[in-house]
Amino acid sequence: MTADASTLLNEVDIAAVGGLVEAIRADPEKAKTTWAAHVTWNGAFASEARIRDFAPARSDEPVALGGADGAPNPVEQLLGALGNCLAVGYAANATIAGIRIKDLRVDLKGDVDLHVFLGLAEGHAGFGAITATVRIDSDASPEQLAQLHAKVQASSPVGHTVRNAVPLEIVLA
Repeated sequence: MTADASTLLNEVDIAAVGGLVEAIRADPEKAKTTWAAHVTWNGAFASEARIRDFAPARSDEPVALGGADGAPNPVEQLLGALGNCLAVGYAANATIAGIRIKDLRVDLKGDVDLHVFLGLAEGHAGFGAITATVRIDSDASPEQLAQLHAKVQASSPVGHTVRNAVPLEIVLA
């Protein structure tokens, strides 16, 4: 069954999202979800992540880092995951606020110092900082867009994960 045009804004099924919100209000345990990925090494610096029933998401390093440049590397994928999460947040929250989005672009970049990754130093191996630049084409007022922007920043799961220290346990089995 597909939603009719009267229940769609920004191609988001408003009734489906509203149904999820009401189900969680009625049973808060339904908000607790678990996500998983299963990664297989394919030789050299290539690997692939299997997620649910989707085609594998491949990963590789650029030639300059010893890979074959056959796919985005993990840090690029992290930027992509953050950008995709922000896009979902803008679409969902704009729809809830009744804001029509004509176009949405999120450009992300960050710097990584390779010293720690290459074993040349100790310390922080990840991004020093990440910048996400959001461009929204909409008839909404600047005030509405500022409120939307604040809401998305406050509710992005990947944004929160990247911004805040998250317990990470890596177990050798």
